[in-house]
Amino acid sequence: MGGGKKKQSIKQMTKPKAPKEPKHKEKTDAQPAAKKTIKLTVPDVNNKKVLSELKGLKVLTPSVVASRYNIRLSLANAFLKELEKRKMVEYVSGGKNLKIYKMLQA
Repeated sequence: MGGGKKKQSIKQMTKPKAPKEPKHKEKTDAQPAAKKTIKLTVPDVNNKKVLSELKGLKVLTPSVVASRYNIRLSLANAFLKELEKRKMVEYVSGGKNLKIYKMLQA
């Protein structure tokens, strides 16, 4: 079933082992991709430009808002909850992880 390493034959023992050559990575002058910086501020709730962008979206979820405004998901959740408190968006459906909102006509 299990076991250790196979015992080598005499012929295999007498042969010198060639060291394995490490594969060389080709070095290029290209710089690695720069990391995206994520903002730590929520978009302004009273900004008309932000609200008009949200009206243009088909689906209003925290992940869509986070990717659109380059913010963290937790901030996007807080932003949507704030909009819901102000009666600008309405919670449609969702479970534990996914929440779907729609813009109210105002």
